Amino acid sequence: MRITDLLKPKAIEIGAKVKDKEAAIEKLVSLHDKCGNLKDKAEYKKGILKREEMGTTAIGMEIAIPHAKSEAVKAPALSAITVPDGVDYGSPDGEPCKLIFMIAATTDGDVHLEVLARMMQMLMDMDFTAKLKKAKDAQEFLKLIDEKETEKFPEESKKEEAKKDDKKDKKPETKAAAGDGKIRVLAVTACPTGIAHTYMAAEALSKAGEKMGITIKVETNGSGGAKNVLTAKEIEECDGIIIAADKSVETARFDGKPVFSTKVADGIHKPEELINKIINKEAPIFHSDKKAETSSSTGNESFGRRLYKHLMNGVSHMLPFVVAGGIFIAIAFLIDAACGVEAAGNSAFGTVNPVAAWFKTIGGYAFNFMLPLLAGFIAMSIADRPGLLVGIVGGLLASNGATFADPGAKSAVPSGFLGALLAGFLAGLLMKLFEQLCEKLPAALEGIKPVLIYPLAGLGIVGVMMCAVNPVMAVINTGLNNGLTWLSDHNLGILLGCILGAMMSIDMGGPFNKAAYVFGTGMLTTAAGTADPAVQQVCYQVMASVMIGGMVPPIAIALSTTIFGKYWTADERKNGIVNFIMGLSFITEGAIPYAASYPLKVIPSCALGAATAGALSWAFGCTLMAPHGGIFVIATIGQPILYILALLIGAVVGALMLTLLKSIGADKKK
Repeated sequence: MRITDLLKPKAIEIGAKVKDKEAAIEKLVSLHDKCGNLKDKAEYKKGILKREEMGTTAIGMEIAIPHAKSEAVKAPALSAITVPDGVDYGSPDGEPCKLIFMIAATTDGDVHLEVLARMMQMLMDMDFTAKLKKAKDAQEFLKLIDEKETEKFPEESKKEEAKKDDKKDKKPETKAAAGDGKIRVLAVTACPTGIAHTYMAAEALSKAGEKMGITIKVETNGSGGAKNVLTAKEIEECDGIIIAADKSVETARFDGKPVFSTKVADGIHKPEELINKIINKEAPIFHSDKKAETSSSTGNESFGRRLYKHLMNGVSHMLPFVVAGGIFIAIAFLIDAACGVEAAGNSAFGTVNPVAAWFKTIGGYAFNFMLPLLAGFIAMSIADRPGLLVGIVGGLLASNGATFADPGAKSAVPSGFLGALLAGFLAGLLMKLFEQLCEKLPAALEGIKPVLIYPLAGLGIVGVMMCAVNPVMAVINTGLNNGLTWLSDHNLGILLGCILGAMMSIDMGGPFNKAAYVFGTGMLTTAAGTADPAVQQVCYQVMASVMIGGMVPPIAIALSTTIFGKYWTADERKNGIVNFIMGLSFITEGAIPYAASYPLKVIPSCALGAATAGALSWAFGCTLMAPHGGIFVIATIGQPILYILALLIGAVVGALMLTLLKSIGADKKK
């Protein structure tokens, strides 16, 4: 569907005067309503505002494209305004927006994504957008779009002659004949949402190729599926492939070709540099094992990044079981406590009341999957599907502590969380090695490898491995528990609480944050597997420090933007209020947009506030039995009043430091 089919002259306003983002949205919605595109103006506007709450739709380069799917839309349509004076739209590059399109989409289908993808490819041309901003009237505005659309998508032009002319002009779109000596580069772009950045990277690479005189074809893995898919012949004849992606893409087809893998942002900002990696033969040769390899397997990624991706694959599959099971167990403790059951030294605590016992049992079933799933999906990330069995069994053996002398684990000490981590990585690597050895087997055995050879050998490998490793890991695990107890007995736990709180805030969802959170949830499993009240106390204090550290950053930002609003933009103040809810809900990621905009101000401030809260939580003796939920699981928190006090103090410390740093920046700007 062409953009000119969706954009009517009456839906365009040239030289609009709008004072802020809200006024711009109201103007664009009114244009839609004026053209009869909407059934319910107010309802459609709600959809637009809801989308903006998820993050600004400004894409940089003085452009914004707000969009929403809604039952209030009669048929897919566009409205547009130019704003010569610019309007603050919360753009990632900090520039005011002067060109704004609004997409109205129906709930059936993904027309808005197709239109958005098409517009992104056109709007990456700076000369084109400059002309749109200077258009004198709606007719000229539409004419410019029509001309650009015909040029960019010649296959849709009604005039065959225009199609032929376009093909002559656009060298990068044509494929050089094999053997002509010309560099041929292929690329794949993909972002997690599969919308804007996917197509921005594709367009940037195409334009860079055109500028450099290089033949390039880009496959986009957008939310509507892969487009412009690379063919086997093109892959065979190319000189190399660029993968600019922040999510997995299928790479087995690139076996034996030079492949350079990087993040999608590099495709947007460093296209010429990426193309030069292929031209200068700097991309490593990619070797596939003929399975569904992903971009994370490519050779140019660092060992540390690959290790982190494997770990996160296990953690992401484990967390739902930990959160749901952990909260059910916490509810069981609450019920028994409410019924007057004494907790201290009572091994039956949480199962005395029949209702509590039900919650404890069901929660325990879910919680018991934690270590097997963690190890299983780590191993699967390394060795693909054959790794799943060895990982799950390895994690289960780690959780019960089976050894050669005691395979039934009747008296063994579990190797616990650390043992499961080791099981996942070792099992995956050993299974990967075994798969490579099996490649030498006769082709006639290919069909029984995945159903017989891999599972049978994998079970034997992991059984021997874990029975040998468990005694060693059990000693380490016991030493860790004793060490935590020692820290608490010597009043050094405050330092641990401080460190964990800071880690939760340093990268807000990144490696440090995840490491601290995984450590905290691992302590919950330790607490569940011991009857020692001292060890349980320390484990629950660890979890309390971890969660409070993750709650502080959004609340600190919310306090600063609310109380000291003069140092923040209108959008930042508005979105700051939402961070109160996100912080109280233990959603640290609410602080990310602010950290991305002002990293040297936000990150140190939030880390200081979170470290303060983590240390105070430990000093106050606060405990937490639930792995998630924020303030909404306050009933599972030991010393809840002091916990809230620690949270408030940490948030205030972070907010004051952040405001101080922002005020210094504002003074310099003035």
